[in-house]
Amino acid sequence: MIDLENLMKDAPEREPDLPLPSLEDQKRIVAELKALEEKGELTPEIMEKYFGGKSTH
Repeated sequence: MIDLENLMKDAPEREPDLPLPSLEDQKRIVAELKALEEKGELTPEIMEKYFGGKSTH
């Protein structure tokens, strides 16, 4: 049988989950990303800002 306590002890630390933005904020973010995409300005750095796990927006 697997010892869950030992698995937890050896597991790497993980960052806490970030709360999801409100529905209004999600819609605003999607609109911003679509506008940038249409202008050809959607870069990996911008995607990292929104989806890289950092709370920078």
